[in-house]
Amino acid sequence: MAEAAELDALHHVAIEVKNIGESVDWYCEKFRCEIAYQDDTWAFLKFANLHLALVLPGHHPPHIAFSSQAAIGHPGLKPHRDGTRSVYISDNAGNSVELMDPTSL
Repeated sequence: MAEAAELDALHHVAIEVKNIGESVDWYCEKFRCEIAYQDDTWAFLKFANLHLALVLPGHHPPHIAFSSQAAIGHPGLKPHRDGTRSVYISDNAGNSVELMDPTSL
């Protein structure tokens, strides 16, 4: 069995919502979480074990994100406004997967 340090980490899941502010309010009322970032097109909520991204349709794809060594040196790696770097790929079923450079977290 692989050591935990060798495993990639699930960083966040991004789901589509109709209204960022209303969705942030709902999640913060129902759960104990912190707002790590919020603007008009997306929000990032911090939970004990991972983050939840709330995104608007057409602005960011719904996806699952991993902190992964596979992102380092990837030709599609791009910087984001929060200082992280990542690349979006698709899994074999067509789902959006974000590979986050662990050195940028």
